[in-house]
Amino acid sequence: MTASTPRDTVERAAATPEREQPFAALGLKPDEYERIREILGRRPTSAELAMYSVMWSEHCSYKSSKKHLRTFGQKVTPEMQERLMVGMGQNAGVIDVGEGWAVTFKIESHNHPSFVEPFQGAATGVGGIVRDIISMGARPVAVMDALRFGDIDHPDTARVVHGVVGGISFYGNCLGLPNIGGETVFDAVYQGNPLVNALAVGVLRHEDLHLANATGAGNKVVLFGARTGGDGIGGASILASESFDEEGPAKRPAVQVGDPFAEKVLIECCLELYAAGVVEGIQDLGAAGISCATSELAANGDSGMRVELDHVLLRDPTLTAEEILMSESQERMMAIVAPEKLDEFLAITGKWDVETSVLGEVTGDGRLVITHSGDVIVDVDPKTVAIDSPVYDRPMARPEWQDALQADSAASLPRAAREELGEQLRALIGSPNLGDPSWITDQYDDYVLGNTALSKPDDAGMVRIDEESGLGFAVAVDANGRYCQLDPREGAKAALAEAYRNVAVTGATPVGVSDCLNFGNPEIPAVMWQFAEAVDGLADGCVELGIPVTGGNVSFYNQTGETQIHPTPVVGVLGIIDDVDRRLPSGWQDDGQAIFLLGTTRDELDGSAWAGTIHGHLGGLPPRVDLAAERQLAGLMQGVAFDGLATAAHDLSEGGLGAAVVEGALRFGIGARIWLSGLMERDGIDETAALFSETGARAIVAVAREDEVKFTGMCEARGVPVLRIGVTDAESRAIEIQDIATIPLDELSAANRAPLARFA
Repeated sequence: MTASTPRDTVERAAATPEREQPFAALGLKPDEYERIREILGRRPTSAELAMYSVMWSEHCSYKSSKKHLRTFGQKVTPEMQERLMVGMGQNAGVIDVGEGWAVTFKIESHNHPSFVEPFQGAATGVGGIVRDIISMGARPVAVMDALRFGDIDHPDTARVVHGVVGGISFYGNCLGLPNIGGETVFDAVYQGNPLVNALAVGVLRHEDLHLANATGAGNKVVLFGARTGGDGIGGASILASESFDEEGPAKRPAVQVGDPFAEKVLIECCLELYAAGVVEGIQDLGAAGISCATSELAANGDSGMRVELDHVLLRDPTLTAEEILMSESQERMMAIVAPEKLDEFLAITGKWDVETSVLGEVTGDGRLVITHSGDVIVDVDPKTVAIDSPVYDRPMARPEWQDALQADSAASLPRAAREELGEQLRALIGSPNLGDPSWITDQYDDYVLGNTALSKPDDAGMVRIDEESGLGFAVAVDANGRYCQLDPREGAKAALAEAYRNVAVTGATPVGVSDCLNFGNPEIPAVMWQFAEAVDGLADGCVELGIPVTGGNVSFYNQTGETQIHPTPVVGVLGIIDDVDRRLPSGWQDDGQAIFLLGTTRDELDGSAWAGTIHGHLGGLPPRVDLAAERQLAGLMQGVAFDGLATAAHDLSEGGLGAAVVEGALRFGIGARIWLSGLMERDGIDETAALFSETGARAIVAVAREDEVKFTGMCEARGVPVLRIGVTDAESRAIEIQDIATIPLDELSAANRAPLARFA
């Protein structure tokens, strides 16, 4: 603003209704702009326009998804609420895990920034989700990630992979948080729009829980952490809520810049503030920055707030008021502090050298008033900014191509002769999506803090909460965009079932869900149909499994040009285990143990890794999800782990039985002899289906000889089909599939490592 340009105050806005404003450039539609004028009874000031633009963005307001997300709150049973302490609407969900402990967890996307600036986009994705955990009063103890990149052979893929992996490892390792698992997928459909979904988990005592509410007139509004700079301006409204064009990376100024060392100090500072009892409410500053923190705190607390923007500490003194409000600079928090506790609060932040400024105070008038240089530049009802955003009932239509896609079943694909199946197994194990991700995961510290009980490549990560009792949690993330492209409802259920099963086979009890719903352009009716189907599938699935959705994230506009990503609902499931010493790894470590297959195998190869890798095919219907069978399997695995009847367990999913056996053997380098004849006869399937079908509700389990009778007895008592299909064989150092192939583990390991080794 120059000396000749009068400041756009509330008074001036009322006096100049005709002034044209750049609402479209800020991501607002004409009708949305008119609605803001109606709410205010005048045109908005430039600062108000900035606030509404970011808070009414798709990323912050969920305006296209809100109508459908209500399903999660409507489809709830008493069983789902038994352990739920905090659900949707706060920074992260909180689950009671017993013994006075609680776990908070959440998964969110940072997709678009991670294409534009992969290193900083991914790094600040980790930082943002960790601050959500801090704001609940918890100590962050672990992170995970779900990554999707383009074609592994595309020349731009290496840029994105190196940047994203470098950003995640840099930020997480510097914070001293173990990265305990996740998934990595390559598919050309994500070429111009990779998905970077970050999950964080924290632990807290029940009494330490904090919520993001501003209450108590006269309480102080305090901003602390890093200074506010020009990075990330418009990130929520301009970057995260629009599609990319086909020209590729752009919009770099909207990507935030992270400082993990500042966040590490912020974590310790916040925990001391909580311990001292000097915080009434707290909110992290992520998407939409000060606009979000002030409006959400005031709206959630049914209060008002008066803030002086001049008190914000700046890295760049040239920032305008609008830029200060929209900046998404990282490593910042906003707290509500009682006046009599302010000195103690400032003493603690001073001890940690965390810069702090008192911006204003809570009022009782229900208005959010922001001044700059003595002038009132914002005067709004905070609920109209943070809560009462537009809600769209977007047109939905099942796409015209869906029927033809589903009719194109893998049943028509040629099946190999018996002697060729070994080569197909090698090809699957050597494909990018079943390949060994060690090149990525070796860059992450997974044992820092000393409480990691399981980590990649096990089915779920597991962390000890309490050293004395051994209480711990397990967490897994899963999605299958190929299944969801075939049938978004069943595909979403399949993602839920797989994450649930991954937690269950470790011996933990699944208790809660956080989801990150990645979809294309919501203005396209086919995309909204996919989204609505997936949400309904997830909601119904959670009811059947008896576990609640505690929160999550929606990411729309994941498209480049006209290319939409496959619908990709990533589901994170949290489980509890009473003693981490009872955990089950995914691979066997001893010779001569029986390998049992749990569950029934159907001929289900549509959308499978076999169809995609061997035949380049995607069509048909995904495997039918049987959640009752999933619950039975989970209950069995908890009993097996509790009684110590198994030494290893691994779920069957992508790649089917063949992939599971190879992964189980490669985990500790112990071979196995497998026979399929009994399975084929019992379930009426051929060799290809026996090896590669992706039927759910199945697992392989290694059992010591002396426990076989007890183990099979427990399976039969719990109604879970069980079949002995092999034995572990340390001497052979090979996978021998009777009458089909014998493949040395060294060959399998080399093939398995090859796809991602190209990035080294």
